[in-house]
Amino acid sequence: MNKTCKQFFIASLAILLIIQVSAANDKKTSISGHWEGKIDIPQNPMNFNIDFQQDKEGLWKGDISIPLQQAKDIALEKITVTLPDVSFTIKGIPGNPGFKGQLSENNKTISGNFTQGGQTFPFSMERSDPVTQAKKKLAGFDKVIEEALKTFKVPGLAMAIVKENKIILARGFGYRDIEQKLPMTADTLLAIGSASKAFTTFALGILVDQGKLEWNKPVRNYIPWFRLYDQDAGERLTPRDLVTHRSGLPRHDLVWYNNFTASRKEFVHRLAHLKPTADLREKFQYNNLMFLTAGYLVEVMTEKNWENAIRTHVLTPLGMKRTNFSVLDSQKDTNYALPYREKEGKIEEIPFRNITNIGPAGSINSSINEMSNWVMVHINWGKFGGKQIINTTTIGDMHLVHMPTGNTYERPEISPADYGMGWFIDNYRGHHRVHHGGNIDGFSAMVSFLPQDGFGFVVLTNKNGTGLPELLIRHAIDRLLELEPIKWLSEAADKKEKGEQAEKAAKQKKLVRQKKGTRPAHKLKEYTGTYVHPGYGELKVFLKEKQLAFTYNGISTLLNHWHFETFNGAEASDDSFQDIKLTFRTNVRGLVSALEVPFEATLEEIVFKMKPAARFYDPEFLKQFTGQYDFIGQTFTVELKGKSLTLLLPGAPLFDLEPQLGDEFSIKQYKMINLKFLIDEEGNVTGFEFYQPSGVYTAKKKIP
Repeated sequence: MNKTCKQFFIASLAILLIIQVSAANDKKTSISGHWEGKIDIPQNPMNFNIDFQQDKEGLWKGDISIPLQQAKDIALEKITVTLPDVSFTIKGIPGNPGFKGQLSENNKTISGNFTQGGQTFPFSMERSDPVTQAKKKLAGFDKVIEEALKTFKVPGLAMAIVKENKIILARGFGYRDIEQKLPMTADTLLAIGSASKAFTTFALGILVDQGKLEWNKPVRNYIPWFRLYDQDAGERLTPRDLVTHRSGLPRHDLVWYNNFTASRKEFVHRLAHLKPTADLREKFQYNNLMFLTAGYLVEVMTEKNWENAIRTHVLTPLGMKRTNFSVLDSQKDTNYALPYREKEGKIEEIPFRNITNIGPAGSINSSINEMSNWVMVHINWGKFGGKQIINTTTIGDMHLVHMPTGNTYERPEISPADYGMGWFIDNYRGHHRVHHGGNIDGFSAMVSFLPQDGFGFVVLTNKNGTGLPELLIRHAIDRLLELEPIKWLSEAADKKEKGEQAEKAAKQKKLVRQKKGTRPAHKLKEYTGTYVHPGYGELKVFLKEKQLAFTYNGISTLLNHWHFETFNGAEASDDSFQDIKLTFRTNVRGLVSALEVPFEATLEEIVFKMKPAARFYDPEFLKQFTGQYDFIGQTFTVELKGKSLTLLLPGAPLFDLEPQLGDEFSIKQYKMINLKFLIDEEGNVTGFEFYQPSGVYTAKKKIP
């Protein structure tokens, strides 16, 4: 290389190095990226976060979010960067809000003054990478989860943590199938139980946005035949009441539990026969049937079944493609969790419980990967994937308290949870929190988020009734917000152990409530039959190998005599009715006529009445009783009207005959008068006897 070329090469290399260093310095001093800040307003400091980016032409763009004001991704304008000076304003906000500050020498902070409406307050903000920072704070959290699975005997668990629209953690732990040693993953389908309620509310909210529904108009505006036991409450109850647990009705869960025959419309009809325990809006009472009604309202308004409406309005916009509405559908997938429970200290697999009938209140199954999208749309105020799925004000309304629960403090760090619309609302160690758990047979879940902090959490497990999801979320929040650690897990483990000991002691003492040396008043066969309640449906009592048993909603349980006319539910593979007490009633004629069952804890026993034999509702059977009957010279006429009989007396209105126990009929208009048709040995009807308090009278059938 000659001298001239060599000098040119050295000069070019120097220029190139200068350019590279300059570019590196520009990049180092750029304001591009995510910033977390605070405006020091006296008595009310306001947190915010900003995202800056520079396009290829060097123009700056940015947006600001202010959680306290539910403001999300509002555009910035007039962004001027003449380092170290930085200034910008918020677009479309009254008072011309603007920021003027300077970038620090270490390029990590911008501080200065915020002005709006003639007022000025200091502000500062720091560079932040939420995901990286959060992951550092969660270092070692995996081991905490793995140890907790062992301590609380949970087969498997999947957990997701999101920050605004980014996933921090999404991972499975333990097993979705113990026997096959199949691992739980972020894509494993598990039941979310009552966390489904918020999906139903979300769909109603979209109908509100579309102008098709109003939260505060009576449900009867949309379902004209809607009725409650309390007629006045039924006329006033609104969609908002349906999703805030303030209808006045207690749970009445056994109306729907394991019932695969009644339609959602029929369940809504049954509400007219279910007793309330409070007036409308008087107090909080958790009620799944009201959410079923909310789901039925969605069906009425969209002319689609609830499943299709939720998929159209919620799941599809959120990219939740594998999320389904039935455990039967989950089992068609290649990655689903089996349900388990703990019994006498051991983990055992239990059958799936299909609850599609109550779907709007609890039948959704999903994975944490897809549930992350569900959490994101909430902490981003209705926005997902750059689109506004639901109005900001509508989703904010769901996160507000609409019904106090009346609960007291369990501990000072967490306020008693009240209820929004499909969500519980509380204050966790000074941070506004929205959450809802879910528990169905073999699965426990918790969905939770901190709207003002931008964090969201989902924990799904395949164990019945475990509190681990909530405990892990508390632990994670403490780490992410750098709060003083509380030993949530060890405290709960200690309580669990003490609770199990107390339960064992209680079971050993349960026989002290039994009166010894008593016998049933009737032969066992006399207790058998079909018992009915207009709200709860049918309960059948039958003999099984010389022992009484009953079936309700497809669940069969043997009965052991307890004392007098009370029988006790025996241990069974499905233990839903184990140790439940059934008490039989005898009527004035000495017949077993009714059955009392404690199906609703907040009310007196539900009374099922013995149903007369089915043949007395059969027109072909009833025909034999029609004709004319003579009573002391007067002619009584019995006729068939549809599936029932009528009785005509001279000079009297037409009476209706209703089947009763003991092959008798009562006169509908005079309940105290019964009659029984007389049949000879050859099967011919010869007359009838009618019973009054004053005596028994006989009418003979006239031969044509």
